[in-house]
This record gives sequence, structure tokens and C-alpha cells, in this order.
Amino acid sequence: MKSSAKERSLEKMSLEQTACEDLKAFERRLTEVIARLQPATTRWRILLVIVAAGTAFGAYMWLTDPKTQDATFIQSLLNHLFFTVAASALIILFIMGIHKKVVSPSIITSRTRAVLVDFNMSCDDTGKLILKPRPTTT
Repeated sequence: MKSSAKERSLEKMSLEQTACEDLKAFERRLTEVIARLQPATTRWRILLVIVAAGTAFGAYMWLTDPKTQDATFIQSLLNHLFFTVAASALIILFIMGIHKKVVSPSIITSRTRAVLVDFNMSCDDTGKLILKPRPTTT
């Protein structure tokens, strides 16, 4: 039996509806992932700012201390434990990958944008999909 034009039209609408539902599900999941990362990212950023500020303050105190010129490097670090601990914490945080944890939502969105280009789409920083107009063929 041959399918009528009406049946083909219904098939086409069904495929479009399925594609639309898939896009909506993808968008919901993407926004959920990005939203879930935001609190942790904010905490990592606050921690990084505190440790970096502590290291900068400790470095200032260490470098402006007149006794630093007369002491050996190790003795100078022992005299300024605040700087030593803050700088060590900063180094440990970077070894643990804090630089990736601070920017993880933007990494996800940039990689998603790179993939969506093939489908003539993009997304904003919250994960909402942006449909671009179809290119015109002349």
C-alpha cells in the first residue's frame, strides 16, 4: 500500500515534534548541569581569592621586613610562616586543579558551543539553546 500525502505529512510532523522534544530535553539537562556547578564554582573562586590575597599580603610583609636581608632564605621563610603557609596552600590548590574548577561552567559551555555549531545553534552561559537562522543557499 502506498502512503498518502497526509500520512507523510503526519510522519514529518512526528519527526519534527520528536526533534523538538529532544532539543528541549537537551536544553533542560544542559541548564541543570551548569546550574548545579555554579555553587561549587563560587566556593572555589572565594577560596582562591582568599588564599591569593593571603599570599600577596604575606609576600608584602615578607619583602618589607628589614630582617629578611640578613637572614638565609630558609630562615626568612620560617620567620614569616603566614606567607609560607599561604604560598604552600596556593601551590597545592593549583596542583589539585583549582584553575579548572573555577572555570568549569565556561569550559562546558564553550565545548557545547563548539559542538552546536555543526547544528547551526549555540547556547548562552546558562545553557539555554540559541537557534540561528538557517543559511540561505543561492
